[in-house]
Amino acid sequence: MTDGAATEVAHGRARVLVAADKFKGSLTAVQVAERVTAGLRRVVPELVVETLPVADGGDGTVAAAVAAGFERREVRVTGPLGEPVTAAFALRGTTAVVEMAEASGLQLLPAGVFAPLTATTYGSGELLRAALDAGATTIVFGVGGSATTDGGAGMLAALGAVFLDAAGEPVGPGGAPLASLATADLSGIDPRFASVDLILASDVDNPLTGPKGAPAVYGPQKGASPGDVETLDAALSQFVTVLEKAIGPKASEYAIAPGAGGAGGIGYGALVGLDASFRPGIELMLDVLGFAPALERATLVITGEGSLDEQTLHGKAPAGVASAARAAGKEVVAVCGRLALAPEPLTTAGIRRAYPLTDLEPDPAKCIANAGPLLEQVAANIARDFLA
Repeated sequence: MTDGAATEVAHGRARVLVAADKFKGSLTAVQVAERVTAGLRRVVPELVVETLPVADGGDGTVAAAVAAGFERREVRVTGPLGEPVTAAFALRGTTAVVEMAEASGLQLLPAGVFAPLTATTYGSGELLRAALDAGATTIVFGVGGSATTDGGAGMLAALGAVFLDAAGEPVGPGGAPLASLATADLSGIDPRFASVDLILASDVDNPLTGPKGAPAVYGPQKGASPGDVETLDAALSQFVTVLEKAIGPKASEYAIAPGAGGAGGIGYGALVGLDASFRPGIELMLDVLGFAPALERATLVITGEGSLDEQTLHGKAPAGVASAARAAGKEVVAVCGRLALAPEPLTTAGIRRAYPLTDLEPDPAKCIANAGPLLEQVAANIARDFLA
């Protein structure tokens, strides 16, 4: 296939599709695409390159949609600590891409500051409402990268739900106060959701609670101590119990559904209160971004992300791109900051070869600091290996 790609170049028919995710901490997905394109053209100046930055529903999802032609819209919402922040969503026609991390993400917290017990998803609800106000009838809701573990209670409260303690007072923000929840009323939720197609885009299939639930698995990365994890798990269990009294057994059924534990349980809130459906994030985003027609035009696909590792194989963007490309009979290579996969699982995933930046610069700090120029060098090597 390498000889075939080179032959396509010789006849002026080669077309490379760059469909990579961000290199977290160093390059956005758009910057990755720009650097790869520049490196390829160092070797093959007239090469036709199409770029389609991708995301799997986590942070960077709105940016990927904007790069694909969606309009960026900004709105002031409540941040995870309760302060106002500016958040963006993407709109094209009546389809909106909303990224909960824009309103409730870890990246909104000051350096070294966590609030595992009290961080709220209220702003994510405000962001969803802004998408409705903009005329969206289909909303792709990317859930990932959250600072929160409140089961989506804050989001639902922003959209009209009422959560009260035994004294009839609203429970406080965050997951921990749900331990005092006594009554829940979802009847005031914005009625427009009854006619909106809300689709959860997530690479997470965890349930809400338990040993594989949102607090246990993802709480520690949000600053939760072992004691905090126990507190949050018990509080979310109380949330489910009270919701079951309010809306019936489906509240408990949704708590064990795939995706319920996404983004600190906001997946659960969307399923139980907003009648959302769930699809693997990268699969859904490739549809929204127009990947299939771009893939059809390509003779070689370059994907990637900051770290190619075991997590990549479980629903991350490069695995989704490679799977779709393999099904279409297209060759795939990957770029990455670091490579932690052996050749066999790479091949099984549909990736012919991976090009890590650490092959050029073994020092991780220098590699991150110089990711752009290094990526151009790597892309030039790909051009020599596959296109020259």
